[in-house]
Amino acid sequence: MDRFTLRLSSDLARRFDAAAASRGGRSRYLRTVMKAAAQAPLPTPELSPPGAKAAKLTLRLSDDDMVCLEAEAVRVGLLRTQWATALIRRRLHGRLQLTPPEAIALIGVRRELHRIGVNINQIARALNTAVMEGAVLDLEVAQLAAFAAEIRGHLGGLEEAFAGNLAYWSAEP
Repeated sequence: MDRFTLRLSSDLARRFDAAAASRGGRSRYLRTVMKAAAQAPLPTPELSPPGAKAAKLTLRLSDDDMVCLEAEAVRVGLLRTQWATALIRRRLHGRLQLTPPEAIALIGVRRELHRIGVNINQIARALNTAVMEGAVLDLEVAQLAAFAAEIRGHLGGLEEAFAGNLAYWSAEP
C-alpha cells in the first residue's frame, strides 16, 4: 500500500478530526474522500497550462510584406515578432496592445491623475476642518472645479488613446 504524508495546520487537523469522528475516524474518512475524488471526472486540461513553454509560429511572407512589417514594427517601437504577436493577441483577446511609448504615456497619465487626486483630498480635508470666509471658500471651490475639468480632459485623452489603440490593431484599416 502507498502512504500519503502531509502537513496541516493545527486548526485544520482539529476540524478534519471533528468531521471524521462520526464517519469512522481519520483514516477511514480520508480514504472515503480520496475514493470519491478519484472517481470524479478529470478536469479538461487547459489549452496552454500555466508555465508551459510558448508555442512557435512560423510565417512565410513575401519580401515586400516583410519590409512593410519591419517598417511598421520599428515605427511603433516593437520588434517584428512583438508586433505580430500583439496583432494576434488583439484579434484573439480583444484587449489593448500597448507599445513601449504608449505604456510610458499611460504611466504618465496615471501619475498625473494621482497627483490631482492627492490635491483634491487635501482641499476636501481643508474644507471639512476649516471655517472659511466667503472669498477663501470661493477660491477653494474654484480650485476644485479646475481640477475636475483637468481630470475630464485627461479621461477624454485616455478614451481617445484607447480607441486609437484598438482601431490600430483592428482588421479594418
